[in-house]
Amino acid sequence: MIDYPRHDKDGWRRWMPSWKLVTGTFLLGVGLLLAGSVAVYLKVGIPTVDATATSQNNIYYWADGSRMVATGAGQNRQIIGISDIPKSMQEAVISAENKTFWDDSGIDPMGIGRAVWNMAKGGQTQGGSTITQQYVKNGLLNDQSQTISRKVKELFISIKVGNEVDKPVIMAGYLNTAYYGRGAYGIQAAARAYFNKDAKDLDPSQSAVLASVLKGPTYFDPAGYPEIGPDATAEKNQARLTKRWTWILNEMVKDGKLPAAERAKYTAMPPIQKRKTDAQLTGQIGYLVATAKANFRSKYDISAEALELGGYEIHTTFEKKKVNEMESAVKKVYDEYIDEKKRPKTDTFVQFGGASVDVKTGAIVALYGGQDATKHYTNNADTTGAQVGSTFKPFVLAAAMKDGVRDPKGPATQDASTRTIVDPDKSRYSGQDDLKVRKYDGKIWHNEEGKEWLQSNEGDTNYGQISLRQAMIVSANSPFVQLGMDVGIDKVREAAVDAGLRADSLVKGEVPSFSLGISSPSAIRMAGSYATFANNGMRTEPFSVRKVIRNGQVIYENKAATEQAFSTAIASNVTDVLRSVVEDPKGTGRKAAIPGRQVAGKTGTTDKNNSAWFVGYTPQLSTAIDMYRFPDDETLKDRKFEPMYGTGGQDTIHGSSFPSRIWNDYMTDAVADLPVEKFPEPEKLPDAEGVYGGGATPTPTATQTPTETATPSETPSTAPTTTPPATPTDGGRPTTKDPKPGKTTCSVWDWNCDNSGGNTGQPTDPTPTGPWTPPTNPTTEPGGGPGGGRPGGPGGGQQTDSSLWG
Repeated sequence: MIDYPRHDKDGWRRWMPSWKLVTGTFLLGVGLLLAGSVAVYLKVGIPTVDATATSQNNIYYWADGSRMVATGAGQNRQIIGISDIPKSMQEAVISAENKTFWDDSGIDPMGIGRAVWNMAKGGQTQGGSTITQQYVKNGLLNDQSQTISRKVKELFISIKVGNEVDKPVIMAGYLNTAYYGRGAYGIQAAARAYFNKDAKDLDPSQSAVLASVLKGPTYFDPAGYPEIGPDATAEKNQARLTKRWTWILNEMVKDGKLPAAERAKYTAMPPIQKRKTDAQLTGQIGYLVATAKANFRSKYDISAEALELGGYEIHTTFEKKKVNEMESAVKKVYDEYIDEKKRPKTDTFVQFGGASVDVKTGAIVALYGGQDATKHYTNNADTTGAQVGSTFKPFVLAAAMKDGVRDPKGPATQDASTRTIVDPDKSRYSGQDDLKVRKYDGKIWHNEEGKEWLQSNEGDTNYGQISLRQAMIVSANSPFVQLGMDVGIDKVREAAVDAGLRADSLVKGEVPSFSLGISSPSAIRMAGSYATFANNGMRTEPFSVRKVIRNGQVIYENKAATEQAFSTAIASNVTDVLRSVVEDPKGTGRKAAIPGRQVAGKTGTTDKNNSAWFVGYTPQLSTAIDMYRFPDDETLKDRKFEPMYGTGGQDTIHGSSFPSRIWNDYMTDAVADLPVEKFPEPEKLPDAEGVYGGGATPTPTATQTPTETATPSETPSTAPTTTPPATPTDGGRPTTKDPKPGKTTCSVWDWNCDNSGGNTGQPTDPTPTGPWTPPTNPTTEPGGGPGGGRPGGPGGGQQTDSSLWG
């Protein structure tokens, strides 16, 4: 059958194949090629989409829907469905790259032939790929090499994909995996990078621009890449882009995909925003992202690793304007007062934290986590270990209004029938300095060493019999310590949790100083708990994520559940008392007053001037600001909170100084655009009576003129897990008492001045050099801690780390 060499020929003719041999060999080769191709086609499978082709960033959005930052382990890509890709974008790409896309089998034999022939000749590599082939190359193979083996592999997979995958799926896959320059992978990221809009909102002119850029962003991005060479300057790129943009629009008209009348509207290139790099996690952005990420994970079952793979659109509650305003308010204090070079021993490690919560919804609209999230890694708006001091006293008052004081003749555990609800104005408590603290039944309270507890007030001030409202105004310590014992520390703790604090952020045990703020909740939780009072007793969980979208679907949406934590009567009366703290001329919070607005709030300071707070609210916003000194350097051994005597050039730092100033600066701006609202009038407390505690009697006694007080409780030595110090061995009073400093008359708006005494307790070398001397003109604010600022006692317990979201 095969006559070769040819038997009937001689010489060279013997080796010349006949036309039959040539034809047969060709047909056999074609047959073998076809058979091999069929075998390969049947054997080849459609690969799964390559992970790198679908890796995405997480996109965080401000409350108004504008983009905040793209972050995560993936590329700057957000995969969207074909329904969110405008038809104009699809048709622009088809007219420019593959006119037969909707009908072809996924390959262009002539284009592939040209490319193979060029490479075989050693010439310049070139394309010729269909949209299907480009999708296979980008999304399925993740192989950009220009080799014959890759082309052959791409060919067979493309045929398979073209026959078995729907065209809309291929189109979406291609546009979601292609690179458009500017670090943008996929059409959604490209729309944001070039036009700062979502892909679904692109018009035909903008679609033509992005279809042009797909030709090669290096030479078509109008911003140019001069570092590449003289051919990639902005001018030359602009010219190339304009030419191709014009051509694509004209081709769309020829292909019947764009009406000529509409084409006539696009006479000039659409405005393209300047090229910029994605925002980094600097400044406050890192703290916002960390807070939102933690909030989302606490509500949605997703691992940290899965979240880092990206693809989530996280819409936060943060309002950019308010975040900037809070940062600006803190920066003013840093710039004007904090000078590490001038005062290295007192102005180093100064930290501020803050959070602002919408009273009605619980949405966290702003926070301040530190000076820079890339340099200071602890989020100061979350748990830091800084004790809250006297800002805790409103919870004691709320417990007294809700549960009442116990019958001194009854058992320790009593129901409502044996308790007396406390009226803040009718009730009187002893404001005596060195008050001997008693149990609810009148017996003297002793610590674990059998010592008595003597509660002091700042400046060793004796207030005599004082109403609870007036005690809150001047922040006298002894009335609230005794009130907490009469109500029961368990009920005070319950009230704090009802308001919105986490139980695990509160010091355990029944130590008297619990009522004076030796616990260390976060600024977010303090703002949220005060918002409960502002919201007529309705508690709403603070949150920072409104919704999360993935692949175009809403997978999580915050459903803020509210709960009536306190009656409207209790909430309105707490608010009314806290308004007095701000509005009364002697109130420690008077510097937080905002002209034309009703403000309620409370200051707080802790022992050794280790931390200072102001927490307050208007009818719309509740905000907490704290200040402390704690080393950032984790390599330092035995880090602890440092005293703030001399910090910022001030003798002492209290809640009424820098924290109040920051609060006022921020809140004045934050509420400026909000309507003026008023708090509800205080309701009558059902069955509330005048209660007399701590030795007070119905018969009035002479009372000294109240002054601001501060007997702070000692701040923990480490952050954030802390243990209160042991009870002082001398029964709660410091062995050495400070002399009372002189008084000064000050303006309400003089931030650097106050007219009350200094703190109680002998600090240890708080000044840069030499022994400590009492302040002569302190900026004061009452804090809270028994015995001149020594918290502790039996059952003081170990405070646990209480991250905001658990």
